[in-house]
Parts: sequence; structure tokens; C-alpha cells
Amino acid sequence: MSAGDLAVTLAALLCALGFAALVVVLVRVLDALGALRREVDALRSETKPLLAELRVSTDEARSTMATARSDLDRFDRVIGSAEAISDAMQGSGRVARNLFSTPVIKVAGLATGTSRAVRRLKGTETAAVVVSVERGRSVKPDRSSSGKSGKAARRADHERWQA
Repeated sequence: MSAGDLAVTLAALLCALGFAALVVVLVRVLDALGALRREVDALRSETKPLLAELRVSTDEARSTMATARSDLDRFDRVIGSAEAISDAMQGSGRVARNLFSTPVIKVAGLATGTSRAVRRLKGTETAAVVVSVERGRSVKPDRSSSGKSGKAARRADHERWQA
């Protein structure tokens, strides 16, 4: 054997060893791909029910949101109506107060005046006693000037205030 034959034989042997190593590597990659396919299939079988449940939940949430929007729109209309009614009632209350306050005050004054006149005619009216207040203390009216007490003092005070 010559050196050239030896080199060709050695090269063929090295190529055969390289191809054998490549076959081993490719078999391992093929096994890894098989395991990966099995894991992907298991993942799909686990996630398929979850995705279906998620779709159902999403549909329920969508319908709930639509109901909530319609309820909110209806509530907004009710609030608007309540505000309009409130504004109308405030206006009518102001009109009623302006319309009835003067006659009511006049009727109350007339009733008070009439009752005083009737008491005067009967002679049973009591005179008002004036009391001055200084720094939180009340001072009794001065009755010593007339020298009278009780009912006579009240009449004297009344006549003095009338004059």
C-alpha cells in the first residue's frame, strides 16, 4: 500500500466515523422533537377546555357589560328627570311663597289685632312689661315710681305706655 492508498483509506474511515456521529446526533434530535410534539399535544389538550371556558366567560362579561350600560343609561335618564322635577318644584315653591306670604302675614296681623281689640273691649288685656337686659342679667321694671303693686301697677304702666 502506498501512501496515497493509506490516505484515502484513512479519509474514508474518518468520514464514516463523522457520518456515524452525525447519525447519533440526528437520532437524539429526532427523539427530542418527538418529546416536544408529545408535550405540545398535552399542552393543547389541557388548554383547549380553558380556552373554551375563557370564551364563555368573555361572552358572559360582554352581556353583563351591555346590561350595565343599559341600566346606567336608564339611571341617567331617571336622574335627569329628578333634576328637572326638583328645579320645577323649587320654582313653584318660590312662586307659592311669594304669592301666599303677604296675605298670610296680613291675616295673622288682622287676627292678632282683632283679638287685642276684643280683649280691650272686655277689659281683660294685660299690659306688656318692659324689661331691659344688660350683660346677660335681667332688670325688673321700676314700679316704685307709682307706689302701686300687682294689677294696679300694671294698669299704671299700661297707661304710661299709652300716653
